[in-house]
Amino acid sequence: MTTMVETPADFAAHVGKKLGTSDWVVLDQPKIDAFAVLTGDDHWIHVDVDRAGRELPDGKTLVHGFLTLSLIPYLQRSVFNVARRGKGLNYGCNRVRFTSPLQVGSRVRLHQVVKACERLADGARTTFECTIEVEGQDKPALVAETILQMFDK
Repeated sequence: MTTMVETPADFAAHVGKKLGTSDWVVLDQPKIDAFAVLTGDDHWIHVDVDRAGRELPDGKTLVHGFLTLSLIPYLQRSVFNVARRGKGLNYGCNRVRFTSPLQVGSRVRLHQVVKACERLADGARTTFECTIEVEGQDKPALVAETILQMFDK
């Protein structure tokens, strides 16, 4: 279920509360390969399926940590919606930890909590506690504190 707010400043009423959990997404080899091309991170643990089959536990390639982090904006679309919103900008991260390696084929989803919301003259700067959960695992793949600045117009 998607949390609905009217304006960016309305996140202030949700501080300390769970916003929701996103839909699941599968991290397949084509996504990993495309990320490797875009970033230049073509280390064999990510893109060499044959070598990973011989040398990595369970014989599977590993998802880039930064690919996992970069999914947050996409996944949060199914966590919340701001009815009257202008532009939005990623303001930064206070903390990012890759807590468990992800293997190709993993299904992940985002769990978000509002940690803080600073009202601005023309919008709000909101800090989220983000957890990327992995289907079938107790330990998440990623925990991060991200900051999104959204404007009213």
